[in-house]
Amino acid sequence: MENIINNILIFATNIKTKKDKEKVSTELDQNPEIMQWNIDQEDIDCVLRIVSKTISEEEIINLLNNHSFICRPLE
Repeated sequence: MENIINNILIFATNIKTKKDKEKVSTELDQNPEIMQWNIDQEDIDCVLRIVSKTISEEEIINLLNNHSFICRPLE
């Protein structure tokens, strides 16, 4: 069995409401580089987790900034 390791990118955002989430969900869902994503809107940092082998932190930050959201990497 092959072991596949994916990158998990974690960000703090200001995606706080269902409407906010809907603004970015289509683009995240349709991006072929993103295997999986979720937003924990109950967390104070509204944590966005992205599973991808290829997408960079900068690409995610730019994508969210283009929708007027704040996005910064969490360590």
